Order: sequence, then structure tokens, then C-alpha cells
Amino acid sequence: LTVRCVSSASVNVTVPLNFWAGKRRTSQENCNKENVYEPATGRILCHLEPCGAVDVNQAVKAAKSAFGHWSKMSGMERARIMIEAAHIIESRREEIAEMEVVNNGKSITEARLDVDSGRLCIEYYAGLASTLAGQHVQLPGGSFAYTRREPLGVCVGIGAWNYPFQIASWKSAPALACGNSMVFKPSPVTPVTAVMLAEIYTKAGAPEGLFNVVQGSQETGSLLCHHPDVAKVSFTGSVPTGKKIMEMASKGVKPVTLELGGKSPLLIFQDCDLENAVRGALMANFLSQGQVCSNGTRVFVQKNILPEFVEEIVKRTQAIEIGDPLLESTRMGALVSQPHLEKVLSFVDQAKKEGARVLCGGERFVPSDPRLKGGYYMTPCVLGDCTDEMTCVKEEIFGPVMSLLSFETEEEVLQRANNTTMGLAAGVFTRDVRRAHRVVEQIKAGSCFINNYNITPVEVPFGGFKMSGIGRENGQVTIEYYSQLKTVFVEMGDVDSLF
Repeated sequence: LTVRCVSSASVNVTVPLNFWAGKRRTSQENCNKENVYEPATGRILCHLEPCGAVDVNQAVKAAKSAFGHWSKMSGMERARIMIEAAHIIESRREEIAEMEVVNNGKSITEARLDVDSGRLCIEYYAGLASTLAGQHVQLPGGSFAYTRREPLGVCVGIGAWNYPFQIASWKSAPALACGNSMVFKPSPVTPVTAVMLAEIYTKAGAPEGLFNVVQGSQETGSLLCHHPDVAKVSFTGSVPTGKKIMEMASKGVKPVTLELGGKSPLLIFQDCDLENAVRGALMANFLSQGQVCSNGTRVFVQKNILPEFVEEIVKRTQAIEIGDPLLESTRMGALVSQPHLEKVLSFVDQAKKEGARVLCGGERFVPSDPRLKGGYYMTPCVLGDCTDEMTCVKEEIFGPVMSLLSFETEEEVLQRANNTTMGLAAGVFTRDVRRAHRVVEQIKAGSCFINNYNITPVEVPFGGFKMSGIGRENGQVTIEYYSQLKTVFVEMGDVDSLF
């Protein structure tokens, strides 16, 4: 896929964005080009040519070839290359972050943290690469058994548009540490930075074909999921697409990791540190323009402190600096696309119709800079007087919209918090240490935060309960999702035969 990138980050290049067997590649097939936009300005950033069967076959073939070499290397050898990749990412931090901003619309401050998270994830799994080991089990008569932890083969990663570089790193790092190779398909909305990661792995000394990038939409994803040489699929995205991925992977009995949507509750008790609770609620709703799957968008506030909380949250929300995401002062950039902006705004309209009160924001925003007039901006929104049955409380909006709900007792709020098909994250703000642990024990969610929200250190597992997903990303446990166990029995005596 050939692109012409012209952006406010002074990027002006014409390059293919597919990458396999160690090089950027143009598509072999005559596909209809799709426009890729710069969210901050609304301008066309580049043109995407989706990969068809021929391209996908070549990428998987390259990955299969690299797997043969990479899987036979020791963990220490793999770690050395991964650490070198991390060093390159560190040296190119600003360049990658700027490209992320240009393609995604989030603020440069957040983009830098995303690049750091990707680098730290690669460093973390480099550290685990040499620790992969099995177990020795003594059996009667001197016989024994042992287990080997072996790689799966060619893994497929399918990324989302909200954290393009970070997700590519989070998926590739554990896969490569375990000895697998990967074919990665970014979101067609944000195709650019995954290819930069592919180049970085190659420059770090990875075998050609170890990490490949194919561009495209559902058709390309379907080709990857059904490919006979693919051993596993890891997907980040919406619940409906996750169900389809699982169904396609089931045809080949391939394991899946699914990191899907959320409608997470944030419980704020009257004995909380109010300043920290307000900060937590802002972090739980407005990071990356609210386009975060783990966001705590159902903010339950105990009745006694609701007026004080509302006053402070509205004041702080109205003070959020919206505008050019490449400026250091900007705290909220553009939403990812025009259709997505329309969708988020329609949720606000629906909330009004259902009786919610707009306490601030929820409107299209036009920055004063004439270059940004075509960008996809909106004012961050706080909705008051929300009830559990409203659409804004039940459905994932995936934009900067916070829904405030009132509660009286712990028992009541727990029942309401768990009344959802999703279970990605949850948070609780309280000074009562017993209540904090009692509440998180009863909440059905994969990542729970006590007196903080939306921090994702790479050392700890991240993933959901219920319809929010299967499997985990980050932490030691993820090694189990990118490897398989082989058991070997060794007989030291004669065969005791019944025949």
C-alpha cells in the first residue's frame, strides 16, 4: 500500500505500508484504495491498499520461514534482539509519537507515554525470554517425566485504532519472547506506526519475516484467521468483531486472545479523598478523547458527596485544553474519524432525549487555528441525572462522555455495577481499606483499581471477564497464551505390558 503522508508533523513521504520478509512491500493485487485521514485537520494523510490472499500468503510464508530460525534460538539470544529494538524505540521516541498523533489524533503528551509503554513491554518480555522452562516429575522405578514450553508458530495480531503502536508492541513482545513469529494487521484507520515497529525489529537484528504487517479491513482479517499456517489469533477491538474472530478461529481450532470492549463502573464512596476521586474520574473518562476500552464511564457517586463532586468535575472538565494535538499544552486532541465523531455526538443527543442532563460539553468544537477547522473535535461531556436503563449507561460510547449516577449503599451499588454483559475494568475510591478489598472482590471485572484508574504497568496482566474478552496481555501469565506445553514420559525400566 502506497501512501503520501503530508501532515502538521512535517511528514512528507511516499512509502508502502505493507511489510514482510524484512522490507516494505507494495500490494500485489488491484484493490480499491481507501483514504486514511489526519484527525486533527480532516485532511487525507495517505491511501490504503488492502492486502488480498496473495499478499497474506506471502506474509504468512515469510513468518513461517522466520519461525524456523527464531524458535531454535535460545531465550538469551532472542532477548538481545528485543532489547536492541527497545533501545531503537527509545532513540526514535519523538518521531514515533508524532506519527501516532498525526494518524490517531491524540495529544503528543499521551502518544509519548504510549511509545514508552510499547518499549517497556518489549523490555519486560525480553527479560522473561530466558526464563521459559518446564518441570521435572519423578516417577516410580527411576522413570521420570518432564514438560517443555514450546512456541505455537505463526501468530496473528489484529490491532485497534486507539493505541496503534502500543498494541502492536503489546502483542508482538510476548509472542516473540516465546519463540513465535507474527503477522500483524493494524486498524485500517491507523495503519502507519506498526510498520515503523516492523522496521525497528528488523534493524535490531530479527530474522526477516519475524514481524510482518499486512494492511486491510475485515476481508484481510478473515484471510489471516482462516489461514492454515496460522497457529493463534490475538485481537483487540469491539465485542461483535471479537465474536466473529472467535468463530473464524474455531474452524481451525486456533486459540484466541480477545481484548474487547467495556462499560466499566467507577465507584466513589463518601469517605474518599475527593481530589483524588475527581482526578481518577477524569483519567477514567477523557484519556485519548475517551476512546479507551477500559474507561470507567459509569461513575457512581455516593449521594452525600454528589453535589460537591459534580461541581468540581464540571469545573475541571470545562478547563480541558482542546486543540492541536501536537502542542504541548493540548490535553484533548481530535476523535479518530468523522463517522466516529458523529456516532459519539449522537449518543449525547440520545441521552438528552432519555432525560439525562448535559452538565457541560457534548458539542462539536472548532479550534481557532484555521488549519484545524476540518478536524474531528468535540467538547468533553459530563451527563448528570443518569439512570441505569439509559443508553448512555448501558452501551459503550467510546468517546469523551462521562455518565454520573447516584447511589446510597454499598450493596446497592455493587449489584448495579455488575449489571452489564461486559467486565473489563472497575474502580473504587474510598479511604476504608476493608471496603476497598471487599468491593473489588465482588466486582466482576478483569482489572480493578483502588484509588486510581487507567494505569497499565506492563508487569501486570490486563484483560476482561464476561464479554470483555478471553486471555490476558502483559504480565508473566501471558507467556502461557503464546506457548504450549509438551509432556515427555521417560521409561527407565522395562515395559510393563498386559499383553
